Amino acid sequence: MARFVVRRLAFMIFLLAIVSIATFLLFSVLPVDPASLSCGQHCTPEKIAANRIRLGYDQPLINQYFTFMKGIFAGRSYGEGAQAFSCPAPSFGYSYYRGQCVTEMITNALPATISLTIGSAIIWLTMGIGLGVISAMNKGKIQDRVSTGLAIFGLSMPTFFIGLLLIYVFIIWLQIFPFPSYTHFLDNPFKWAQALVLPWFTVAIVSAALYTRLTRDGMLETMSEDYVRLAIAKGLPRRKVLVRYVLRGAITPIVTIAGLDIAVLLGGAIITESVFGLPGMGRLALNSVTDSDLPVIVGITLITAFFVVVANALVDILYASLDPRVRLES
Repeated sequence: MARFVVRRLAFMIFLLAIVSIATFLLFSVLPVDPASLSCGQHCTPEKIAANRIRLGYDQPLINQYFTFMKGIFAGRSYGEGAQAFSCPAPSFGYSYYRGQCVTEMITNALPATISLTIGSAIIWLTMGIGLGVISAMNKGKIQDRVSTGLAIFGLSMPTFFIGLLLIYVFIIWLQIFPFPSYTHFLDNPFKWAQALVLPWFTVAIVSAALYTRLTRDGMLETMSEDYVRLAIAKGLPRRKVLVRYVLRGAITPIVTIAGLDIAVLLGGAIITESVFGLPGMGRLALNSVTDSDLPVIVGITLITAFFVVVANALVDILYASLDPRVRLES
């Protein structure tokens, strides 16, 4: 197992390096000049040239990349003399459009996105796996049909529609909740939860549908395995067979998809955060694209890629611990 973990971690580091190079090259060839974007309203060729030197865009591309990577590990300084300033490590650049270090902007946006991700993941896994188990254990019965119907409804409804529907029902019509206004957990836990309840269920309703189908199909497939039939023939309690053999065999593919879904959501739930006005990574990414704020877009892209690559490595390790055959095949 230790050798398997080391191989996966080494591959993760290699993949992160490839992603950083690809991301940097992709944004470097865009037909947008960051020096002119940071010039202000009264731009002249002289100001653009001075900005290009100050931002380091006059250097060869390979030098720009190594300067960028050095900033991630050691911080980065901008300008000279009295106007010089720096962004501490890990530095993903500086947004001249907003006058902030990109890392500071991402740090301010992450708590809302992490709160949305963790809460919705708990709900969708509980709902999805629970409904999937009920559906599989009652194949062909009314419980199975209801669970399947709910899954189809969740899969067919777009996220923005579910979000707007929940706002209309619970905020405008029933007036159970005030309109969401995000508050940090440490400032007021009650208002924090109050602002996130509807966003949690918006994401969870869409995601739980997929996990319901995966759990149901996985359990039905596992129930047909010979070792499960043998356990039942030996007279083992049904609950013990369900938990120890059937559910464990069905949950391994769910672990893989859940890890990647959570990682992608950590990169920003653009639609949900926009509908509910949450100051998270998704909303920051949307505003940055609208404003053509390239340093912020690059930073968010790398952070999202980091979450996905790390989650993929952790999922592989967890998958191997659940199914030893994975370690033998790798």
